[in-house]
Amino acid sequence: MSGAGRSGLPRGVRLLAVPAVLVVCAGPALGGCSGGTGHGSPDAGSTGSWSVRGENALPGTADWAITRPGAPDEIQGYADHVGVRPGTAVRLLVSTRASSFTVRAYRFGWYGGARARLVWTSAPAVGERQAAAVVDGRGTAVAPWRPSLTVPTDGWPPGSYLLRLDAASGGQRWVPLTVESPATAGRVVLLQPVTSYQAYNTWGGANLYTGPDGTAATRARAVAYDRPYQDEDGAADFFTLEQPLVVYAEQLGLPLAYRTGLDLEQDPGALAGAAAVVSEGHDEYWSPAMRATLTAARDHGANLAFLGANAIYRRIRFESSALGADRVEVNYKVPQEDPLYGKDDAQVTGNWPDPPDADPQNALTGQGYACYSSTNGPLVVADPGHWIWAGSGVLAGQRLAGLVGPESDHVDPVNPAPAPLTVLAHSPVACAFGPATTADATYYTAPSRAGVFDAGTENWVCALRDDSCPGVPDQVRQVVRTATATLLAKFANGAAG
Repeated sequence: MSGAGRSGLPRGVRLLAVPAVLVVCAGPALGGCSGGTGHGSPDAGSTGSWSVRGENALPGTADWAITRPGAPDEIQGYADHVGVRPGTAVRLLVSTRASSFTVRAYRFGWYGGARARLVWTSAPAVGERQAAAVVDGRGTAVAPWRPSLTVPTDGWPPGSYLLRLDAASGGQRWVPLTVESPATAGRVVLLQPVTSYQAYNTWGGANLYTGPDGTAATRARAVAYDRPYQDEDGAADFFTLEQPLVVYAEQLGLPLAYRTGLDLEQDPGALAGAAAVVSEGHDEYWSPAMRATLTAARDHGANLAFLGANAIYRRIRFESSALGADRVEVNYKVPQEDPLYGKDDAQVTGNWPDPPDADPQNALTGQGYACYSSTNGPLVVADPGHWIWAGSGVLAGQRLAGLVGPESDHVDPVNPAPAPLTVLAHSPVACAFGPATTADATYYTAPSRAGVFDAGTENWVCALRDDSCPGVPDQVRQVVRTATATLLAKFANGAAG
């Protein structure tokens, strides 16, 4: 979330009127290994033998949801990796009042409408009440816990996972994990916005916005991945910003690959050969290395889809924690507070459009950040003849109710986008802070012939839900689902031009 934007369209912008058995090992304090059960296919970790269609033909699981959340301290935990390649072990660090607990790993997809499949179940692990949060001088909270068990991921297919912690006393919580695809060549990459998940995480008392007293003055200047997530029973913003897209993309049977934002930080080749990259939901926090990796992918012909708003707005950097590299995310928001200010301005944290070393996101996304709105408004169609609307039946000036908000983007006259830029929708927005402006949906073609789409509204992903999106009528959801299917199918075939 950011400040208010500016309205108006610059010259050059076109505003037109016319889809086996595994092993779970306890930590040293728990005395070794206990049995676990796998439910995957033996070739699941290989993109050569695994497919989204084949995966979703497997039986889904109807009872994956948390039904007994209990108090947060009844059971909670986190993983020592945000994402891993198939077959890489993950340690879980769990604190619970219960004498024992069980872990169930659910992979999310379509599965005939079940939306998840149970891939693995642990044997009961010994429960332990672990230490309270430790907070440093920057407001960074960590959970200084001992590992509780080790989860092998042998045979797990790539995808977005939630590990459900089930306490013997009845409480339940989630731990997110991405099992990354071995390769991305020729695939549509779904990019999990873990940096935004962590920026908004208040576990331990503070996030990058507010501190224990609820004010910005006591906010954290850095946040750690060495702690559970507070929201959505430990799932961060998975169900709000990610699950609808994952489920729908897998329902479409697209050739998918899975990556996290941290992958782009750590591996410049993380998107090698990708047909397309999809930024999910509210993908706000990006480091210079993350942005460079995505830009290089576009410049090599990978199509980009930003299916949210406010993407690549906050500039961050990473530091190490006790558990490893890149597990502390730094964003001072006020550049002058950053110790690197005036010393290494390329690494100073703040906002991408602002000094020092300003580099507005428009050059990549096509748009700038508009504003946050406390009420959702209609998306107004400007170019019904563009191929993205094919089969949706939309008309010029049609108002798609409830689709714009709470965050939105617009074509920025001060920081122009690559040209030519086509405006697909141009909508009024009443900002919660600052004057009213507009929200836009845009498309441009890069010199590599890659197509770049920015939905310009956070509610685009909500409208992909297969049940309902609050405030968005079913007929509007169908327009968005049709447009998304058209977009992703075209993007899956290579540079869309």
